[in-house]
Amino acid sequence: MSQSAPDLFDKIVNLSKRRGIVFPSAEIYGGFRSTYDYGPVGVLMLRNVKEAWWRSMVQLRSDVVGLDASILSPPAIWEASGHLANFTDPLVDCRNCGARHRQDKLDDPDVCPTCGMRGQFTEPRHFNLMFKTQAGPVEDDGAVAYLRPETAQGMFINFANVINTSRKKPPLGIAQIGKSFRNEITPGNFVFRTREFEQMELEFFVPPAEADQWYEYWCAERLQWYIDHGIDESKLRLRPHGPDELSHYSSGTSDVEFDFPWGWDELEGIANRGSYDLDQHMAHSGQKLEYFDQAANERYVPHVIEPAAGATRTMMAFLMAAYDDEIVNDETRTVLRLHPRIAPYKAAVLPLSKKPELTGPARDLLAELQPRWMVDYDETQAIGRRYRRQDEIGTPYCITYDFDSLEDKAVTIRDRDSMDQVRLPIAEVGDWLAERLS
Repeated sequence: MSQSAPDLFDKIVNLSKRRGIVFPSAEIYGGFRSTYDYGPVGVLMLRNVKEAWWRSMVQLRSDVVGLDASILSPPAIWEASGHLANFTDPLVDCRNCGARHRQDKLDDPDVCPTCGMRGQFTEPRHFNLMFKTQAGPVEDDGAVAYLRPETAQGMFINFANVINTSRKKPPLGIAQIGKSFRNEITPGNFVFRTREFEQMELEFFVPPAEADQWYEYWCAERLQWYIDHGIDESKLRLRPHGPDELSHYSSGTSDVEFDFPWGWDELEGIANRGSYDLDQHMAHSGQKLEYFDQAANERYVPHVIEPAAGATRTMMAFLMAAYDDEIVNDETRTVLRLHPRIAPYKAAVLPLSKKPELTGPARDLLAELQPRWMVDYDETQAIGRRYRRQDEIGTPYCITYDFDSLEDKAVTIRDRDSMDQVRLPIAEVGDWLAERLS
């Protein structure tokens, strides 16, 4: 069933609360704006998004290694990177209604979208997005620290450490998944733009002469990743930045965009950053961040290609792309048609009744499957209702242990998308699932 944009957004928000995907944070205290907690189902799905990214970007490659850098960092890093001076948004206030807006996000820079009044904005002020804190017991200038606004800088400042310890050479990527913090002026659109979020970033260090070809490679590779994990190609596009959008250090940047209910918006940016970041940290730290190519007898500062994605907004895109309503037997069935790698649970074991002669063997089957996958177990209400609950959280397969199972040692497996059912010997269930969940 086709979904109108507002309807889809509201349905995703409601489903997220009802099925334990995303909860408003601090809800019992009235909430805390733009913060969210990931529930029992959501935490699994978010983890699967990150693991799918890590699998593609690190596990299946020999030219990428991982890193987990500190969240807290000294001002020197952000002075070198330019964040202290330049990481700002233009902020305007409406004199009529008091609403605050980012000037660069207004459809009409002279009209307040809250009250509709024209010509009531204050002069723009530049607002730094970084979260500032104190490290240590004494609150003075020497104790100032920042929560990182991006994960990238930890990879730049560790470039020499990684080169020296990994026995690898460029082209070489350093990958990281972790929390970042930005004091956004206008967070919104559910989990799309929040002040606390997770990033999945790769810094890919290459010989300068190879930078353009690697930029093109990563643009194509990252777009294909979303398609391979279940988002229809028609809902995605790769949008190159125009000259007026490019950062001063970038010779090329493209965004992978998704068609959200509010329009096309960024999932991931791929940037050709040149040697800017390593040059800046060398200049400010006095340490060399070069690579010496012994075969060519050449020393150079690598150029960097950076694919940077948001884990939380990527999860949101997967939810929206997978959501479907269809009519089955005159009733509406809601189903998340998630790729198996993204689905929170890979299967669910459902005994037909609560009688011990069924629940005991059903739990034994659950115990056999759990070491290999996240598997749900549900013995409450009629089997049809349980199927619908699993459909709503995207579980690919439901395994029903019934009274015939006591005799034939077989179970019924139901496919989420087609609702087709097959009867399979219990001894073959693990291998059957493995073929379909890889």
